[in-house]
Amino acid sequence: MQENGNTLWHKINVAVDGVVFGYESKELYVLLIKQKFGPFKDTWSLPGGFMLPEESLMDAIQREIKEESGIKVDYLEQLYTFGDQLDRDPRGRVISVSYFALVNPKGLRLKADTDASDARWFSINKLPKLAYDHTKIMVDQW
Repeated sequence: MQENGNTLWHKINVAVDGVVFGYESKELYVLLIKQKFGPFKDTWSLPGGFMLPEESLMDAIQREIKEESGIKVDYLEQLYTFGDQLDRDPRGRVISVSYFALVNPKGLRLKADTDASDARWFSINKLPKLAYDHTKIMVDQW
């Protein structure tokens, strides 16, 4: 907590997370990336990350999905804001605005980059253990 004149303020980070669904042959998949760095290195998670000071929420989620998976998603819908769990990120207080999209994965070439070491489609019925509170995002919201 820092003091600025008479006002006390806390450093709270804003992040975005993308729930990108792919559909194929009557099966529903979700796009996951493997964390390359940080407290959840080598753990699968939803694509996402911290919002930059100069970008909008929509710009942030589109950038994160593109950087971490190599695909461009044109239409995203805001899903929910997660922030009640104070320890949802071990790096500090983080509020995440989640978005979802539905795409046809045919013709989309996944290419992990930046802070992702891998990007894959997983059946929603066979999800691996997820980083942060991403299991809560996937289970509680669907």
